[in-house]
Amino acid sequence: MLQMLFRLYPIICLARNSGGADCPCPVLLCFFINHEHWCAAYFCNERVQMESGGCNPCRTDRADSDCGGNLHKDPCEADAGITIIRLRDKMEQTLKIYFTSDVHGYFYPTTYGDLKRKDLGLFSFARDFKKDENTLVIDGGDILQGSAFAYYCRQKSGSPQVIADIMNDCGYDYYTLGNHDFNYGMDYQNAYIEAHHGACVCQNVVDEAGRACHPYVIHTLGNGLRVGIVGIVTDYVNVWERKENLAGICITDPFEAAKEALLHLKKEVDITLCIYHGGFECDLKTGERLQKTTENVGYRICKELDFDILLTGHQHMSVDGQYVHGTYVVQPLENAKEYHYLEAERTKDGLVVRSEKRVADGANAVGALCEKYAADEERVQSWLDQPIGHLSRALLPGEKAEMALHGSPIADFLNRIQLHFSGAQLSAVGLANEIAGFRSEVSVRDIIATYPYPNTLIVCRISGKQLKQVMERSAEYFAVATDGTVQVAESFLVPKVEHYNYDYYMGAAYEIDPAAPVGNRIKNLTYQGKTVTETDSFTLCLNNYRYSGAGGYEVYTGCELVREINTEMVELILEYFKENPYVEV
Repeated sequence: MLQMLFRLYPIICLARNSGGADCPCPVLLCFFINHEHWCAAYFCNERVQMESGGCNPCRTDRADSDCGGNLHKDPCEADAGITIIRLRDKMEQTLKIYFTSDVHGYFYPTTYGDLKRKDLGLFSFARDFKKDENTLVIDGGDILQGSAFAYYCRQKSGSPQVIADIMNDCGYDYYTLGNHDFNYGMDYQNAYIEAHHGACVCQNVVDEAGRACHPYVIHTLGNGLRVGIVGIVTDYVNVWERKENLAGICITDPFEAAKEALLHLKKEVDITLCIYHGGFECDLKTGERLQKTTENVGYRICKELDFDILLTGHQHMSVDGQYVHGTYVVQPLENAKEYHYLEAERTKDGLVVRSEKRVADGANAVGALCEKYAADEERVQSWLDQPIGHLSRALLPGEKAEMALHGSPIADFLNRIQLHFSGAQLSAVGLANEIAGFRSEVSVRDIIATYPYPNTLIVCRISGKQLKQVMERSAEYFAVATDGTVQVAESFLVPKVEHYNYDYYMGAAYEIDPAAPVGNRIKNLTYQGKTVTETDSFTLCLNNYRYSGAGGYEVYTGCELVREINTEMVELILEYFKENPYVEV
């Protein structure tokens, strides 16, 4: 028998009488040397156990699970009662990930614009998350703001507890913060973090001493794989967010924060993973730069750093799994319309990552989760159906380019409200990508589904020259097809759909020539019948997001602040109807 063993494997054999008090049987200890891997096999009579990383040599129930070996009878010794161990060169280990991002408080399969079931919402697929010790459920941020459900939690309940409970019940292990998770201030955000059972990772959110508030984590899977997990958020939070909502913290450069964390992690882990609430500034196939700003730096992260996996969000665009400069990337659509399932397998040849995009099916939003939070959802729906006023006619959305070119009664009504509360001479407003409009019998639902943002208002002073510049930026929205049809320019659709970056203006008269060169499309700009000159001065009301210069409107950063109206626009719309129960439009 021993001659056969020596013939099959290079070994050093040591015979001894006892395996210890718990294992009195005669033992033959064989050290099999197989490349750089070794394993100790204990032959207790005719039974075989394998020891790897501290397995108890006297346990017989771990032979084929923990140690990764394959046990087979040698055909030449089938009758000898001896088992031969066939060792693999390297144990194959797999990390499984379920990834969502930009859920925006959409849990049930509804947009809240109506009562129709839609193919979205976390409950449409959360029960498909199959958890085990080698699986992580991860979210990429923007969970606290967006839907009517999320708005109700903030404005009516005053607590994110229900949102945290839902994320806990869905099994989330790790998450980063999105820019909209700062909209309601640090107390609200911290309450969510404290109630969430998963770990928040957001390396570039630092305290006043410069220390990371939510540092990277090393997670060891059941199979032994060590996963280094870093989270980062776009630093444009500093541009968009009100200062009081960032009290006690600072958002630093996400690229530099990720770079520094990666330097520490690479020596300690088998897989490096970055959760980035941000997207891509370049075309992923050609590398062509699509955005001039640093709002999104995902392509740079792939090109200059070497994370194994980059989970992205923020742009609300669907990015199928693919390698970009050696880093595997994905991005799901917003509002839980889809999620990505990934498998990262560590083999002797390196890390192999595969993924599958899985689309939400509203019909699957049934079962225990839906039932558990049904009372919360019912309270939201009842609140949404409360009547708040009347319009002389319904104001409903039309085709995007058509509305932008010829005017929108929805935008006119919102500008009317902004002028009412601000007293400004001019007003500018953008419309969300998806809007419901206002029925003649207006309910809270109409308002939330038409103005979903937590914006407040700013009054600034703007010159005639600056006014023309911001209007010209809006006019970049148009493109003319070869058949003469006016359509939305690709720059407002790729890499991210940005209809909200077209602004409608009230208080000044003007015409748009979409066929004219960019920068020279605004014609016949007048105020109260007089041509606007470069040196004219006006007060203009706009939201705080646009005043930050976001969306290509950097001109506003040079406009003097006249006053702030620190009441959210949704609240102002509600107040307008209290003052004017019937509105002629």
